[in-house]
Amino acid sequence: MKVLGIGNAIVDVICSVDDNFLKENNLEKSTMKLVDEKEFKKLLTNLKIKETVSGGSVANSIVGLSQLGNKVGFIGKVNDDHLGKKYEKGLKDENVTFIYSKKKESIPTGTCLILITPDSERTMCTFLGIAGKIKDTDINTKAVEECELIFLEGYLWDEGEPRDAFNKALKVSKRAAMSLSDKFCVDRHKQSFLKMVKDDLDITFANEQEITSLINAKSFKEVIDFAKNTNKMIVITRGQNGSIAIHSNKVFECESKNNLNIIDLTGAGDLFAAGFLNGYINKKTIGESLYNGTEMASKVIQIIGARLK
Repeated sequence: MKVLGIGNAIVDVICSVDDNFLKENNLEKSTMKLVDEKEFKKLLTNLKIKETVSGGSVANSIVGLSQLGNKVGFIGKVNDDHLGKKYEKGLKDENVTFIYSKKKESIPTGTCLILITPDSERTMCTFLGIAGKIKDTDINTKAVEECELIFLEGYLWDEGEPRDAFNKALKVSKRAAMSLSDKFCVDRHKQSFLKMVKDDLDITFANEQEITSLINAKSFKEVIDFAKNTNKMIVITRGQNGSIAIHSNKVFECESKNNLNIIDLTGAGDLFAAGFLNGYINKKTIGESLYNGTEMASKVIQIIGARLK
């Protein structure tokens, strides 16, 4: 197996809303908010569902890698309920090996409400459910040892027990990558994330806002200098300014695509990571990997949802 993802197993519920809906419900645009089951159901009451998908940030990346012809797997916790069964089937339909034995739990399968505004921005309200309760005993050590690279999800660090799961996987993995996921995520776990970036990860994915927050940078030059000093691979997406990778004291850049019909930015970062990792694990150059990531992100933002059909 080339890449094994470990992340939140979340069923994405995609809806279109206007800016007023966000204001009325005190939601900050383009962020992810954790909600309880009661608030989730309340938000969903007056919305029309466009689509439901087996989602979660790293799961989206893993599906992208599968679509590019790579043998991949995913570890994520679901309940043996209707949504849990739907989630597992959704991954298997995409040729992703689901490495978790679901069982009856008191907490339901996790769900994420993805609200798309007319400017194509996405705001997420996530009820983690059982997804955030992943433990070290849920990690299949053999699967981790046998894959070429593990890909971890920063969102999963939001709960207590998953830290043990992360550490178990990191100890036995050959190579490890992680997405910082969200600025609020970074702000909550700054010291832990900083240690992982410096000591545990071979590749870190972040957008400009996330990496700037991680090191309290005043300028992007500070970010570049920090990345060079880690002696690791730091890959940063910069929206209209393209993407950049820093490795072995060298800086690689890739321009963003122009003249796109942008509809939904939901899966941009996830599919960028898929494209980049596809290049990386198949021994492409860093420049080619950045281009692959840009290609994948450019395709997904022109459709609704985080999956290429």
